[in-house]
Amino acid sequence: MTKAPVEDRGTSSASSSPSSVPGVVVTPIKPLPGAENAGKPGYYTVKAGDTLIRIGLENGQGWKDIARWNNLDNANLIEVGQVLRVAPPSATAATETGVVARPVASSAVVPASAASTPKPAASAAVAVPAPIPAPTSAAAAASSEDDVPFIWPASGTLLAGFDEARNKGYDISGKAGDPVLAAADGRVVYAGAGLRGYGNLVILKHNNTFLTAYAHNQALLVKEDQTVRRGQKIAEMGSTDADRVKLHFEIRRQGKPVDPVRYLPAR
Repeated sequence: MTKAPVEDRGTSSASSSPSSVPGVVVTPIKPLPGAENAGKPGYYTVKAGDTLIRIGLENGQGWKDIARWNNLDNANLIEVGQVLRVAPPSATAATETGVVARPVASSAVVPASAASTPKPAASAAVAVPAPIPAPTSAAAAASSEDDVPFIWPASGTLLAGFDEARNKGYDISGKAGDPVLAAADGRVVYAGAGLRGYGNLVILKHNNTFLTAYAHNQALLVKEDQTVRRGQKIAEMGSTDADRVKLHFEIRRQGKPVDPVRYLPAR
């Protein structure tokens, strides 16, 4: 049996380079898509076991938005080491140029009005001072993003509380078919069973800061891209990918799971 040629990657001499051997074609290693953005704010490097759904959940975005921002024809085809944009293009561009900008909640990119409105020229005789921004404007914007009036998504008792290492949300008891409610107004960014460990799952995006997740349902009553209102029935409680009937509920702030006790009303 004839052995296939072996590429010698040594550098001892130019004559031993495979490119100098007749009939041996050296194919250069092609960099993975987005490699030039690795490590930049607003980008994510794909790891083994990742799916676009999980990447979206852990970065506070909808998987369809990420697919669109990265021009992915097939959302199931991502490679380990590939670098994906996980923030709206306007947000990453502002970060890279040092300009602070808040992305809008919709998927459309809306340019800042200040950038599109020309400023009147100052008179040569009169000095016109630059307007001083209100000192509380940034704080007020951040506060409005955090000010989401969440409600409990189910009426059952608490089976397991938040533990950042072991339980990224609340487990709430109930019977099969009990209503699962939207904890706040939002848009459905995922509805399906493609995330291991969550069963039939609904993910809602409420604004640029918050997502909520509702897992283990027996039936899903909403579709992706649908707008829902706080208190709307979005699923029926079940035991898919779980050891018993329960609702696993998560609040994620900028993709990071947070303790729901900080946001849910006392009961």
